[in-house]
Amino acid sequence: MTVVGFHASHEQIHPSALLAAVQQAEQAGFTAAMCSDHFAPWSQRQGHSAFAWAWLGAALQSTSLPFGVVNAPGQRYHPAIIAQAVSTLASMYEGRFWVALGSGEAANEHITGDVWPRKELRNQRLLESVSVIRALLAGEEVSHSGLIEVDRAKIWTLPAVQPALVAAAVSAPTAEWAASWADGLITIAQPLETLKKVIGGYRDAGGVGPVAVQVHLSSAPTEEEALAIAHDQWRTNVFSPPICWDLDSPEAFDEASKHVPIEAMRDAVMVSTDPDATAEQLATLIDLGVDEVYLHHVGQEQSRFIDVFGEHVLPRLGASPKIPAPAPEDVSV
Repeated sequence: MTVVGFHASHEQIHPSALLAAVQQAEQAGFTAAMCSDHFAPWSQRQGHSAFAWAWLGAALQSTSLPFGVVNAPGQRYHPAIIAQAVSTLASMYEGRFWVALGSGEAANEHITGDVWPRKELRNQRLLESVSVIRALLAGEEVSHSGLIEVDRAKIWTLPAVQPALVAAAVSAPTAEWAASWADGLITIAQPLETLKKVIGGYRDAGGVGPVAVQVHLSSAPTEEEALAIAHDQWRTNVFSPPICWDLDSPEAFDEASKHVPIEAMRDAVMVSTDPDATAEQLATLIDLGVDEVYLHHVGQEQSRFIDVFGEHVLPRLGASPKIPAPAPEDVSV
C-alpha cells in the first residue's frame, strides 16, 4: 500500500482553481497532497506563482488531506519565520503537515538582492537553517551566528506532534548527505537505475522516514496532445543542475528552452494516454522502495486528469492514507 498524492503547482494555476483541484483530488481518492513554494514560475507561459503558505491554510482547512511543501530557507525566508509558519500549521492541523527543505533556486531567491551563493555554501546555509528550525520547533530559544544570523528567537505556539523535516534531493550524493539530518526524503522520478541509486544512497547512509517521489506526467487522450501539453508547459524543466539552479527568471528559462524539441519531453515527463499502462509504470517505480508518490499533471487544466486517475489509476495502485507520525527524536544536525 502506497500513499498516492496530488501535487499542486502554484507556478501554473491560479490559487482559487488550485484549491478547487485539490478538493476534487480528495474526492477522487488521492490520499495526500503537496505543493512547491515559488516566487516566480518556470515560464512566462505558466503565468502564476501564488504564496504557498497562505494557500496551505485554506487547503488544510477545506480538505482532510495531509500536506507537504517544498521550501528553501536561508535567503528569501529567514529560518525562524519558516519555523513559525511550520509550527502554526502543524499546531492547527495535527499530524497533517510536513515540510521538505532544500537549498533553493536563483529564480526564487535572487529577489532579496543578495548574492546567490555557490552550491557548497547553499548546502551549509541549509544545514544551519535546519538546525535552527529544529531547535525552535523543540521550544528552545535560539541565537546563531554563521551564514544566517538569529538573535534570541523563540516559537511560542508549538505543535503537539512534531512535523517532519524532509530533505529535497535529486542526486545520490545529496541524498546521502541529507541522511544525516532529514526525517525523510523526497525526490523526482528519474530513470529507474538513477532513482534506485538516490533511494539507496539515502537508506545506505542511515536515512530514516518515508521516501517520496514526485512524478511529472502529462495526461491526455492521445500521445500528440500529451506531448503538446508537456512541451508548452514544462519544456523549461528539462535542464539538469546547475542550469536549473542558476537561471534567475522565467524569461531566462524561456530563452534557454526555445530549441527544446517536443520529443525531448518524453525524458522529462511520463506521457500518459493509457491509464492501465501508466499504473504499471508507477507500480514499477513504487517497487524500488517508494512510500509516497505525488502525481503532477503538467497541464494547467487539472479536472480530467483527476477524474481519470481517480477512477482508473489510484485503485490499481492501492492508494492508502498517510499515517501521521512524529519526527524521529534521534535525527539531529
